[in-house]
Amino acid sequence: MIKRKKFNCSRGVAALSVFALVLPVFQAKAASSDRPNVILVMADDLGIGDVSPTNQDCKIKTPRLQQLADEGITFTDAHTTSSVCTPTRYGLLTGRYNWRSRLARGVLSGRSGHLIPADRPTLGHLLQAVGYHTAMIGKWHLGWDWHKQGDEIDFTKPVANGPDINGFDSYYGHCGSLDMPPYVWVDTGRITAAPDRTEGVTAKEDRYGWYRSGPIGSDFHIPEVLPHLFDKSIDYVKARAKPARDGKPFFLYLPLPAPHTPIVPVPPFKGASGLNPYADFVMQVDHLMGQLLDVIKAEGLEQNTLVIFTSDNGCSPQANFELLAEHGHDPSGPYRGHKADIFEGGHRVPLIARWLGRIPAGRTTDTLACHTDIYTTLADITGQPRRAAGGEDGFTLLPVLTGKGESVRDAIVSHSVDGSFAIRQGDWKLCLCHGSGGWSAPKENVAKKQGLPPLQLFHLGEDLAETTNVADEHPEQVERLLRLLATIVERGRSTPGEPLANDRAVTFLPAGVRMPDRG
Repeated sequence: MIKRKKFNCSRGVAALSVFALVLPVFQAKAASSDRPNVILVMADDLGIGDVSPTNQDCKIKTPRLQQLADEGITFTDAHTTSSVCTPTRYGLLTGRYNWRSRLARGVLSGRSGHLIPADRPTLGHLLQAVGYHTAMIGKWHLGWDWHKQGDEIDFTKPVANGPDINGFDSYYGHCGSLDMPPYVWVDTGRITAAPDRTEGVTAKEDRYGWYRSGPIGSDFHIPEVLPHLFDKSIDYVKARAKPARDGKPFFLYLPLPAPHTPIVPVPPFKGASGLNPYADFVMQVDHLMGQLLDVIKAEGLEQNTLVIFTSDNGCSPQANFELLAEHGHDPSGPYRGHKADIFEGGHRVPLIARWLGRIPAGRTTDTLACHTDIYTTLADITGQPRRAAGGEDGFTLLPVLTGKGESVRDAIVSHSVDGSFAIRQGDWKLCLCHGSGGWSAPKENVAKKQGLPPLQLFHLGEDLAETTNVADEHPEQVERLLRLLATIVERGRSTPGEPLANDRAVTFLPAGVRMPDRG
């Protein structure tokens, strides 16, 4: 077990200045090495307890993800920026906390316009800048601009402001979650087949496989979506293999639509887990990841391809926690809550990285990490200098990956579906809401009616399951964390550099709570 460095909590953001000193060292090393191909896979609604590398008590068989972990490094204290889909994807691609954007809460739909402006730096732009071919294949869920006649989409017209304006040379996928219409494939601005029917399944008809009714393309078949996207990804890797071997690396961003609803495992995975369809679907994800890894090896790319696997948030209650518990399985592992929540089960996720020969194999680390760190890490790996914008909230993980150092991340800010904040430094975590901030009990309206306090302080070292609010016993920690959060919000960044503007006026204090004196 690699232990994270223990920071003196009184340092606050002063610890960030260390980053500016260590960064050039790792950049210099990276600049002299070959730039790896990068495959970034993000599962959808996969809990930290759903895969064996991050849960030794996992009852779902995930041998190929275990193989990935055995050949690389597993982070046990890695976090999304949000506990739901759209904002997490924003944070991952921009290296910037999602709540700095115009989206204050919730998620986009399959009909929403684009969220990330063309001039906002992304992972795609970052890697394009040093000669990578970049592709997005999968679930976008960051909006793009359908051509509309009134409220109706004109599917004969091209899509505008898709992933291509955000640094991707090509893209293939669907706009929202797989339970959000319209259900059509878009290939770099053009649909592949027009809708020829309206289709949907209600939760009463199928509690696992439901999806909202809407127009669906003639070549779009819900149970085939997951394997189809892996087929497309495998084709992409094969097509880019020779250029990659000749020195033209590629970046594949593969955001999966699974195991999010509709939960539609196909044979031979249907019924294979002996638990329920959700567990079957997780097994299918694992198997398809194995196929992708096999192709990387067969194409001779294994030694120079960095593979990163993670999830966009915790597991959804659609997985049927109660039934899984009867089999001794908890998608959130030892953590409280699930998708949408401010509690750890909402945003603590698997993060596994493999780069043969560069990342020593078989290691596990409790280094505090965030999806925003991937931006800065890839900048370091590809030898790119720090810029004013892009990765504003990301700290390099390169020294952790190589086993030659530590991350200097000192704190992390989390966000829930209703826009509630939490900030953590060391073992202290402050949640700025009365309840879960999401879907688990107590929901915010219920917590308020129960008279629960608007601030919840937990010491994760002693109370990993966040069962006991100790805010009254430690007012000094509450005040310190509130000041630190205010600084991170107001500076527009949590890394060293000139202050930047947020895209909106960001408020984080619950009603009735006042900021302590910051003098």
